[in-house]
Amino acid sequence: MSGPLHGLKVLELAGIGPSPYACMLLADLGADVLRLERGDPDAESATTWDVLNRSRPSVAIDLKSDAGRELVLELCEQADVLIEGFRPGVTERLGLGPDDVRRRNARLVYGRMTGYGQQGPLSLRAGHDINYIAVSGALWPIGRAGEKPVVPLNLVGDFGGGALFLAFGVVSAVLCARDTGEGQVVDAAMVDGSASMMAMTHALLNSGNWHEERGVNLLDSGAPFYEVYETSDHGYVAVGAIEAKFYVALLEGLGLDGADLPAQMDRAQWPAMKERFAGLFAARTRDEWTAAFADLDACVAPVLSPREAAHHPYNTEREVFATDDVVQPRPAPRFSRTPGAISRPPRAAGSGTREGLASWGIGDERQSALREAGAFG
Repeated sequence: MSGPLHGLKVLELAGIGPSPYACMLLADLGADVLRLERGDPDAESATTWDVLNRSRPSVAIDLKSDAGRELVLELCEQADVLIEGFRPGVTERLGLGPDDVRRRNARLVYGRMTGYGQQGPLSLRAGHDINYIAVSGALWPIGRAGEKPVVPLNLVGDFGGGALFLAFGVVSAVLCARDTGEGQVVDAAMVDGSASMMAMTHALLNSGNWHEERGVNLLDSGAPFYEVYETSDHGYVAVGAIEAKFYVALLEGLGLDGADLPAQMDRAQWPAMKERFAGLFAARTRDEWTAAFADLDACVAPVLSPREAAHHPYNTEREVFATDDVVQPRPAPRFSRTPGAISRPPRAAGSGTREGLASWGIGDERQSALREAGAFG
């Protein structure tokens, strides 16, 4: 078996960002995904840089041509899932909306990835990750005291609140369809997903244990034992010693065990303790601190760059990254009986047209007719 999703058939109407990542996750775990996009059906199949497009063939299709649109609907008849990441209404105007597809296959799950969702006053507004997490309340708390919010790459909106919720949603809907015989639309909005990821923060706000002021709370750099500190070589170490036993180990590693110190949870003393910790960490290099804490379970780790991480001993031993053609993370999570795999490297748009369509029953003669009809653009 080639992954826990072996046998799941997915059509991807290619977009950017979160929807390709969701499809990459499904493909890595064994789903048979066809990526449908504008491309050259005669393109060379050399490896490209965009790892989001790995593990599935790229099929050149012109969605604005009658022949291309009809081919997509024909493929929908055997698909379990269709995923699209356009603005609301685009696939309807193409004749490939949920109602169009349902007439061909009532069991199909229709996954839709947007920022603001399919309905509402902002649904047709343009935006990016930073806008969606601003509206959901996820951007506001990220940052230091007295400073503006920090942009968390595009991890919170695009990939966390978007792609992961889309993948989770379509797999859940497929399970439902297999029981009921009825597919449905999965409306995955990055505002919704990133708001959901704030559940614990809302719980702490509800209990009075979190303040909306940035950088003064337990997990937002307010606490001296949950912070990033600069080292003498301009490196950094990450400290996450929340529990009392880890805090004791942190003090030991810093040479402060037995010192006359305030209680760990004395919030009034946190700023002073942060300054004290910062002075200590600044006296040695990142690697020296890594060695000092090597035998202490203190929740202290070196802050690695993405390229450093790919070659760190822990990650190489566990094989977290593949470094053959291009550096890329391996599939996650891991399965004991049906492991996922990078089944193919990312390749040029359209380069998998022949083999991809053939694997879904569209043979050479039919492909020639489709080419002549303009289905491939």
